[in-house]
Amino acid sequence: MMQLQYLKQEKNEIELEIGSVTLAELLRAYLNEDDAVVLAAWRREHPTKYPRLKIKTKEKTAKKALGDAIASIEKELEKLEADFKKGK
Repeated sequence: MMQLQYLKQEKNEIELEIGSVTLAELLRAYLNEDDAVVLAAWRREHPTKYPRLKIKTKEKTAKKALGDAIASIEKELEKLEADFKKGK
């Protein structure tokens, strides 16, 4: 389960704290593939702090873009699992 804490939530801009750098980077990579995303970047103030992901969008809401990125990741993982079970 992904740990997300919203710090700022507006129609076209979200800033959230994520439980790991790995998840922040994965979401950033998938978000930046979306043409509606203007900015998707994360930063961490200190190694003991959780990373913060910032998302800015146009044409669709930032929450929708985040949901679409999560759905794409889930779909990719399901395909990877199916391929692994087939022995590919």
